[in-house]
Amino acid sequence: MTFKDQVLAIVKKIPKGKVLTYQEVAKRAGSPNASRAVGSILKKNFDPKIPCHRVIRSDGIAGEYNRGRSNKIKLLKKEGYIK
Repeated sequence: MTFKDQVLAIVKKIPKGKVLTYQEVAKRAGSPNASRAVGSILKKNFDPKIPCHRVIRSDGIAGEYNRGRSNKIKLLKKEGYIK
């Protein structure tokens, strides 16, 4: 399984109302220093079954999203993560 496949599999399992940081995803995929690579992988993902909006920055800020940062924040609010 490639690093990309591992990242997508990890993100796919994040439940509604929960998030992981890019760094946490990288660690779980076996490359703790690859948080930027995680961001690059998610930026190119448009599969609705993989909830990329549930991956945030380590400082708690939503971060970027390939469908627009405001959409990411809206989705996180809808799921109860951001109030």
